[in-house]
Amino acid sequence: MSVTGRVHSFESFGTVDGPGIRFVVFMQGCPLRCLYCHNRDTWDARGGREYTVEDILNEMGKYLDFIRLSGGGITVSGGEPTLQAEFVTEVFKKCREMGVHTALDTSGFVEIGRVEELLGFTDLVLLDIKHGDAEKHRVITGVDNHKIKKFALYVSERNIPVWIRYVLVPGYTDGERDLAQAAEFIGQLKSVEKVEVLPYHSMGKYKWDKLGVEYPLEGVESPSPEQVERASRILNVGLSPLNT
Repeated sequence: MSVTGRVHSFESFGTVDGPGIRFVVFMQGCPLRCLYCHNRDTWDARGGREYTVEDILNEMGKYLDFIRLSGGGITVSGGEPTLQAEFVTEVFKKCREMGVHTALDTSGFVEIGRVEELLGFTDLVLLDIKHGDAEKHRVITGVDNHKIKKFALYVSERNIPVWIRYVLVPGYTDGERDLAQAAEFIGQLKSVEKVEVLPYHSMGKYKWDKLGVEYPLEGVESPSPEQVERASRILNVGLSPLNT
């Protein structure tokens, strides 16, 4: 029996989740409970719709010419795609056979043993660094960051290219110490190609409202362009000299 996965949705022409034009698959289910989550409806692992690997390839196939011409590929996101590592592995295996670039968009909150094979078919990891401090990470996400740091170091040891993503949330992740801790950890990673600072926004709040759940960051403003630039400067200082 072929392996299946639960999928929340697709994006046909993604341009920010890896190089080129991306076919983005949003998997269902997530172990984190981020205060600013803009995909609140992906948390429940029982939601979404069941797909086979062939279903995913058929959906992607509609856009394959555009993907190839742009130097793009497939990005599997979520939710948290590593919750369905076996399914994503099979999708990436087929994509490798087709010569399609693969990117894994993850929080890294996973046991290494569950993703060793998957990472063997992953060309790029988009890694969300929520916070460098374990307790502040718990406040923001509901879990500490020990697994995430271990995952990041493992990916670095395997020399898999990484793009770091850091959500800048005023009052939560934008302090001098917050940024310094994140930069210090990023500096330990050898395969980071770039660090992206994503300014917090509340555009996903309507999903919380639709679910009848109180949005925890009500009233928090988006950071200014100057704040984003400052954070980017600090975080990129943390890059390994091998990647600068």
